[in-house]
Amino acid sequence: MGKISQGILGGLSGKVGNVIGGSWKGIDYLRIKPSSVANPRTEGQVNQRNKFTISLEYLQANKEFIKLGYKAFATKKTEFNAAMSYVLNNGISGSAPNFSVDYSLALLSRGGLSSPTNASVDLSIANQVSFDWDDNSAEENANATDKAMVLAYNPSKKESIYILGGAQRSATTQILSLPTSYTGDNVELFMAFITEDGKFVSNSVYLGSGTVA
Repeated sequence: MGKISQGILGGLSGKVGNVIGGSWKGIDYLRIKPSSVANPRTEGQVNQRNKFTISLEYLQANKEFIKLGYKAFATKKTEFNAAMSYVLNNGISGSAPNFSVDYSLALLSRGGLSSPTNASVDLSIANQVSFDWDDNSAEENANATDKAMVLAYNPSKKESIYILGGAQRSATTQILSLPTSYTGDNVELFMAFITEDGKFVSNSVYLGSGTVA
C-alpha cells in the first residue's frame, strides 16, 4: 500500500493502483507501472538492449575517468548516467545486429576547456604509452597548469589504465605505464585536460588504437 508523506501535497511512497511513487536524490517522482506486452523482445527492443549492453561495458571500464569528465552534467543524475545517455545517443555506430562503440564520438569527458592540440601516442616502448601534444596554453581558455587526463582502454580485458591528474599542459608529454599482462593486447587511447582546481575539463580526444609492445 502506498503512503503520502507530509499531507496531500507530499511525496508518494509505494504503489497506489498502477502508480508507483518514490524519491531519488531528494526528488519525489511518480511513474506508471508498465503494462505487460505480448512480445517483450521486439526488434526495436532487442536493438536498444544491444546498444545499452555495449555502452555499459565501455563505460564501466572508464567510470573513474567519467566521474571527472561528466561532473558538469551530473544534475539530477549521476555522472555515469549522463555519460550513458550521451554515448547511447551519439557514440554508437553500425546497423542491427552489428552495433559497436565509435570511440571517436563516445566522449569520456565533456567540457569547454581547450582540448589537446596535435595530440599523438607512441607505443614503441614495452608496456607503456607516450602521450604527446602541443603547448597551446596561450590560446583561448587553455592554461599552462591544466593537467593531462590520459587513458588506455583494453576491450579484451574490459578494463582501463589511466592517469587523472598528470603532466601540465605546458609539459607536452605524459607517460602511462601498462601492466605486463597487456603485452600484445590492443588498446584504445584517449586524453583530455582538467584545470588545476578540478573545476573544468575539455572534451576527450580519441587518439586511435595500438598494440602494446
